[in-house]
Formats: sequence, structure tokens, C-alpha cells
Amino acid sequence: MTLFLIQCLNGLQYGTLLFLIAAGLTLVFGVMGFINLAHGVQYMVGAYLVFAFQQLTGSFVAAVILSMAAALLLGLLLEHFVFRHLYGRDHLAQVLATFGIIIFLNELAKILFGPGTLTIEPPEFLAGSVQLTEQLRYPVYRFVTILAGLIVAVLLYITVTRTRVGMLIRAGATTPDMVSALGINVQKLFMIVFGVGAMLAGFAGVIAAPIFAIEPGMGDNILIIAFVVIIIGGVGSIRGAFLGALMVGLFDTVGRTLLIEGLEVVFPPSVSNQVGPALASMLVYILMAAVLVVRPQGLLPAKGAA
Repeated sequence: MTLFLIQCLNGLQYGTLLFLIAAGLTLVFGVMGFINLAHGVQYMVGAYLVFAFQQLTGSFVAAVILSMAAALLLGLLLEHFVFRHLYGRDHLAQVLATFGIIIFLNELAKILFGPGTLTIEPPEFLAGSVQLTEQLRYPVYRFVTILAGLIVAVLLYITVTRTRVGMLIRAGATTPDMVSALGINVQKLFMIVFGVGAMLAGFAGVIAAPIFAIEPGMGDNILIIAFVVIIIGGVGSIRGAFLGALMVGLFDTVGRTLLIEGLEVVFPPSVSNQVGPALASMLVYILMAAVLVVRPQGLLPAKGAA
């Protein structure tokens, strides 16, 4: 039971991290119809930024604030100088251009920080652990990451569904020509959406840096999982991204443990330890396939989405 509780908490923490990445990705893809493969590398940039700013300032809080501002600025610059010229192009051109940015930023990270892995410690005031049961202590920092993800989810949902900016974003996703005819600068609206998406991905990298190793290419694999999340939840839907992220996080983390434990009942430990991890890596894709069979548009698709 202790192992199960730990895996549930880890799955919740992983799910909130996935939501921060998938939320920006689903906004950009759902609103603008733009396939941004470089979204994952912005997660990597956020992790490197918080490392660099902490070395510079000596304060984790200041490093987080500066990293988010820098991630937002980087997103706006990429949108202005690169992505804006690709909106009218086909998806193949978008994929090739954003893949080139992935290669460029990964190589730049190797030049600036080296090819090895880097680590960063959580701040001292978040370095302890909480006693949940007699046998379970859970790190405070992981609880804070879960709380931060939930707060961002609530604020983002309120912004998209209850504010004028959110109304324009939802309208721009379905009828951009009508929004433009009403005097709204759709290009500026798209720039804001892109910048916020980049900042959310950067924030995910910031809070993940003290948990995972910082290394070039760290955003490539998580980008694939983020696409799985928005497909399960529904493209363009913040609620869907949140639900899909929690499902994938829990299914991946808890499923890996239960699958290996279940195989040990049937097979010898040597076989289960070899077969279990291979099968466990397929769980989220099996989940995605099952959801698509039942609801091809996703669990909570955006209203008006095709």
C-alpha cells in the first residue's frame, strides 16, 4: 500500500508537469493549427535557464521569476522571427522548420553548458519531507510542484473560459476571419497565445529541474507524451489537457509498478524484470488507442473544434 501511495503521488506530480507542457501545446495547436515540434525544447530551455539564473543570483525564487520572463521573451522572439512566417504554410513546412529549431537549441545547449547532465537542488525552505503515514514520507518540493500545476490549471481555465481574452482565443480558434472582421488583431492574439504557451513549457522545465537531470534533448521524449495527452483530452481543450495529463501520469507511473508486480506472479523475476519495462512503456499508447476507439475527438474536445 505504501508503494501504491507513492506511485499515485508521483503519477499526480508527473501529470501536473505534463499538463503545463500540454496546455501550451494544445493552445498553439488548437487555436492556430500550428504544429510546433519545438515546444518540447522550450521545456529544456526552462530547465537550463533556472540553472543559469540560480548560479548567477544564488536565489531559487529569483531564478524562477527570471526564467519565466526569459522563456516568455524567447517564445515571443521565435514567434516573431520564425513561426509567424509559417502560419500559411502546410504542416510539412512547419514540422521541418520546428525540427530545425530543436536541433539548433539542443546543440546550443551543448556548447553553452556541455554535453553532460546538470543537477540543481531544491531551495532550503522546500528541502524537507512530510510524514503521510508511518512508513511514508514525501518530499515537500514534489507537493509544491503538484500545487503549482493545479493553481496554473485553475487560472488558465478561468482565463480561457471567463475573460474577454479567453473569449477571443476561443473565437479565433473557430472563426478567425470573423474575429479579424470585428477589428481584433488576430496576429497579435496569436503572438500572445504562442508566448504564453512557451512560458508554460518553460515553467514546466523550471519546476522539473530539481527533480530530473538537466541535459540536452530532455524535451524530445516528453513532447511525444504531451501530444498523447492532447489527443486523449481533445485538441484545443484546456479541460481535456488537464484530464488527459492526469490520466497519462497516473496510468504510466502506477501501471509500470502494477504490471511488473503482476508479471512476477506468473513469470520468474528475471523474466518479469526484462519484459515488464518494455510492456510498461507501451501503456500510455494503449490508453490513447483505447480512447480513440471510443471517442475519436478526445474525452473533452473544445467546443466548435472539428
